[in-house]
Formats: sequence, C-alpha cells, structure tokens
Amino acid sequence: MEILQNTCLISAALAWAVAQLCKLLIELIAHHRLDWERLTGYGGMPSGHSATVTALAVAALLQYGAASFQFAISAVLAIIVMHDAMGVRWQAGQHARTINELLLKLSDTPPEQLLEEFLGHTPLQVACGALLGAAVAILYSLP
Repeated sequence: MEILQNTCLISAALAWAVAQLCKLLIELIAHHRLDWERLTGYGGMPSGHSATVTALAVAALLQYGAASFQFAISAVLAIIVMHDAMGVRWQAGQHARTINELLLKLSDTPPEQLLEEFLGHTPLQVACGALLGAAVAILYSLP
C-alpha cells in the first residue's frame, strides 16, 4: 500500500503511539496500576498531541526542506495544536475538575456522569511530547 510509504504520516502515527504507551507506563510506575484508558485518553505526560504534530513537522522538514509548503503547513499546525493544548484545553480540564468536586459534594452524581478532567497539558508535558515527536521522526527518517 502506497500510504504505508508516507514518512510524514507514519512518523506522526508512530509518535502518537509511543506517547500513549509512555502515558500507560508512567501511570503504572507512578500509581502502581495499569490504566488501559491512558492508551487513548487525553492529557498526561507526555502530550500525544504535541508528539504527533511535532513528528509531522520534523518529518516534513527532513523530507521536503525548510522552504517547503509541507513544512510550513505542518509547523503552523503544530504551533496551534500545542498552544491550544496548554491554553483552552488545559483550562477546560481545570473547570471540569472543579465542577466534578461540586457535583460530588452537592449531589449523588454517579461517576459515569462526571466530566472528563484530563483534557489539556502543562507546558512541561507539551515540551516533552514535542521532544518525543521530534526524536521519533528523526529516528524513523534515518536510512
């Protein structure tokens, strides 16, 4: 299949998978529990969003060069996604945590009706995700 030869796409997908696996392992080491939801969940260390878009941008840079439209598009996308992960999505997660605390104090809200709290990332989580994504793209692009 031709799509499997797309270095940019494979680098991005691989970086996301590695980031999500890291989240699972970090959860296991830090809290001594295997939380399978960390494989697909939002938030946490490292940022899977940052890893994905950074791997895409670095792969485009390596394959097409700094002056290419492919790199320009992916770099701008990466900046927007990482900024959003630290801003609006992080604040939404903080709001959800506060609302959940209120719901638990003031009512008998069942756990499945609580809001998702892991939505965004801290700057450190975003930076680690970006470094991971760059490393995956570089390693995948090696001959």
